[in-house]
Amino acid sequence: MDELFYDAIDMLKGMISIPSISRDEAKVADYIEAQLSSFGLNPSRQANNLWCIAPDFSSDKPTLLLNSHIDTVKPANGWTFDPFTPTQEDDRIYGLGSNDAGASVVALTAAFRHLCDVERNYNLILLLSCEEEVSGRNGIEAALPLLPKIDVAIVGEPTGMHPAIAEKGLMVLDGEIKGVSGHAARNEGVNAIYRAMEVVNTLRNLTFDKVSDMLGPIKITVSQIEAGTQHNVVPDLCKIVVDVRSTDAYSNEDTLAIIRNSVPYEWCTLTPRSTRLNPSGISMEHPIVQRLNTLERKPFGSPTLSDQALMPFPSLKLGPGDSARSHTADEYIDCAEIRSAIQLYITLLTGLQL
Repeated sequence: MDELFYDAIDMLKGMISIPSISRDEAKVADYIEAQLSSFGLNPSRQANNLWCIAPDFSSDKPTLLLNSHIDTVKPANGWTFDPFTPTQEDDRIYGLGSNDAGASVVALTAAFRHLCDVERNYNLILLLSCEEEVSGRNGIEAALPLLPKIDVAIVGEPTGMHPAIAEKGLMVLDGEIKGVSGHAARNEGVNAIYRAMEVVNTLRNLTFDKVSDMLGPIKITVSQIEAGTQHNVVPDLCKIVVDVRSTDAYSNEDTLAIIRNSVPYEWCTLTPRSTRLNPSGISMEHPIVQRLNTLERKPFGSPTLSDQALMPFPSLKLGPGDSARSHTADEYIDCAEIRSAIQLYITLLTGLQL
């Protein structure tokens, strides 16, 4: 256990030292690939995605995926440490990506190393993927088709090692509300802004018949608005952007249909940028969740998006750290959190019956 822990700490410090902003992860992928090879894990690689398959793989057994991401956001303003220099003060390591999700990467890698030598009734795959922070198409979405069939996944994200068994999805809608231009001094034209106000008010107050037990209601936010060319022209077009956080009560397609039906005007269009980022989750009755309950881990629903949205199989989030530290200045992880995470992953997965 000590060797796994110290290797994990060293690996995390190495990752922090290499800038790995989303879509620019090649150098950190090179580093991680070398680390995995030094552990004797024989990694495979596609672009900046890396994976290892544990020995004794059999198509007759179910397959568990361990996944986390190697990319980070850009550093926020206000850092008092160098975000790309791992700074350790007592038990605490500061650095960009230390909490989200470097700690999960190294803890899952350590647990995977241990479990490769443990008898299991399931296959085990470790996938360390890129472009998670931007939901990029070259990340997990590109890697999954290259893997064997996956039955269930544990996604390493900072959850305090409590399982997020449901996660909201995301749709971004581009709205166009049309009017008729005219001179502002005369009683002419149809003001697109006034029409947009009606649409915004409808979306603000829209409720859905079904509410998710774990995630609560669907949340709709009009987050951007743009209209007008000059003060004396009645605007004939108003554009809005709508952020929709969907839940497992509806598919993204059904959610979109309900939203569109709430504003059935010929002068209003709502176009999704994508419907691929679906809500996701896992049954409370799943053996992994049941075992986590016996380990006194408390399930919850997560409002934040992860690569779970791109997984067409049951999944949960479970990792060291605290999501409140993610994307913040002076992001950190405590070494004790990593040690505890390695131990919990091993305890959870040793003897697990899938």
